[in-house]
Amino acid sequence: MAEMDGSICEVAAALRSARQVVILTGAGISSESGIPTFRDALTGLWAKYDPAELATPQAFARDPALVSRWYDARRCQVARCRPNRGHVALARLQRAMLAKGLACTLITQNVDRLHQAAGAADVIELHGTLWIWRCLDCRASSEELGPPFATYPRRCRCGGLRRPDVIWFGEMLPEAAFSSSQEAVAWCDYFISVGTSSVVYPAAGLIEQALASGAKTLEVNSRPTPFTEHVTWSIRGKSGEVLPKLVDAAFESCGAEEFGLSRDN
Repeated sequence: MAEMDGSICEVAAALRSARQVVILTGAGISSESGIPTFRDALTGLWAKYDPAELATPQAFARDPALVSRWYDARRCQVARCRPNRGHVALARLQRAMLAKGLACTLITQNVDRLHQAAGAADVIELHGTLWIWRCLDCRASSEELGPPFATYPRRCRCGGLRRPDVIWFGEMLPEAAFSSSQEAVAWCDYFISVGTSSVVYPAAGLIEQALASGAKTLEVNSRPTPFTEHVTWSIRGKSGEVLPKLVDAAFESCGAEEFGLSRDN
C-alpha cells in the first residue's frame, strides 16, 4: 500500500466537479473477476504454451485449430465469470455523470464485455471481443454465446475460417474505436486509468494525451506503472475495493474511509 498523502474525498471532490470523464481499463480489473491476464502462466493442457505466441496472425496461419481451440476455451472460461465491484462502480459512475447531463466515456482493452454486463453503455472496445467471431473470407460475423465449439478450427457457412474478433499482437487497433477514444480524451477534464500496465501502445498513448492536455489524472492499480510518477493521483489497490469508495464519495457522501494514496501535485 502506498504511503497515505490525502484522502478519497480529495480525489472524489475533483471527480464531482468534472464535466467530461474518460476511463481506460485494462486486464487488472478483469483479473479480479477470475480472468487470467496475458502475463499469467497458462495451466492444464495449455501450460506449455505462451499466450503471447498464440495471439498472433502468424500463429493462426500456422495452426488455426490450435489457436481456435485456445480462444474458445478462453471464451468459455470468461462465460463463467461475473462483473466485480469495480465494474459495477464504473457503470454507476457513468450513469451518475449522464444523469447530470455530463459526459463519461468508458474505453477498455479487455475483450470480455464485463463492463457491459455490469450495466455500462457505449463501451469502446479497443481490442475487440471474444464473443464475436468473423469469417476471413466473406467477412460475416456473429455473436457466439453458446457451449464449446464441436470442431476446430471454426468454419463459416461459406467454408472460410472463422477467427475471434480480437486484436492480435501486430495488428492495428480498429480505426473508428481509437479515433473515438482520442476525441473523448481531447475534451476530457478528468482521466481515470484502471488496472492497465500502461505499457501497451497505442492504448497507453491515451494517458499521455490526457497528461499533455492538462486533465486531472487518476491511476488505480495494484502495481506502479510508467505513469505513476506523472499522474495527479495514484492509488495502489484493487479496483473492486477502490472504485466503489470513490464513486460513493463523489456522488453520495464524502465520509468514506481513507486509504493509501499518493499525490503528484
